[in-house]
Amino acid sequence: MDSLWQMLAAVSPRLDWDFWKCVGWMGNTVFFSRFMVQWYYTEKRRQVVVPSAFWWLSLAGSFLLFLYGLHLGDLVFIFAYVFTWIPYLRNLVIHRRHKAAQQVCAACETTCLPVAHFCHHCGLRLQPS
Repeated sequence: MDSLWQMLAAVSPRLDWDFWKCVGWMGNTVFFSRFMVQWYYTEKRRQVVVPSAFWWLSLAGSFLLFLYGLHLGDLVFIFAYVFTWIPYLRNLVIHRRHKAAQQVCAACETTCLPVAHFCHHCGLRLQPS
């Protein structure tokens, strides 16, 4: 662990690196990575997609940044992240419920929307659950 601190100090000798700076930078990195995940999935599917990984990264990144704000004692920083977990958890719950409610076509085994009456792949009438 000491070698990591020495390496960081050598790269930027004028910056004060400590445990809490690393927590803050990890929070920033995790929080930023959620945009990369969302962009990747959107490009891959050619439609706007927000995967559950986006919400997990949002939750983890904002929690780390909240801890860092607590350490600094900066009320602006603390209040910027104190309530962000509410929509992130809510979106994870909604995502889980939606995934659990999806229907599988008996003929072609395609996953269909919960409100669908017919399979969008083969056209077979879906059996209500």
